[in-house]
Amino acid sequence: MSRCTHLDDIAEVTPSAKGCEDCLAIGSPWVHLRLCRICGHVGCCDDSPHRHASAHFHATGHPIIEGYDPPEGWGWCYVDRTEVDLPDQTPQLGPIPRYV
Repeated sequence: MSRCTHLDDIAEVTPSAKGCEDCLAIGSPWVHLRLCRICGHVGCCDDSPHRHASAHFHATGHPIIEGYDPPEGWGWCYVDRTEVDLPDQTPQLGPIPRYV
């Protein structure tokens, strides 16, 4: 199992939206939400049509996400391709269910 080298980058964040920020802007559904633990961007998972969480990583280089819908208590590092233990869980702001 690989080890994440980005744990010091994890921050307490405020979620950017009550659902996938980018899907809400275009009126698209999503499957699950992922929260960027660097800046708070809320994006949709890779099972969603637009994969906005991964797109956010590729655009920004922010490596750590949290399973956010519902709060799942796990983290993932895109760079090191491994699960990470998060120091805390971000309180949910009541995401809007927009399932495919």
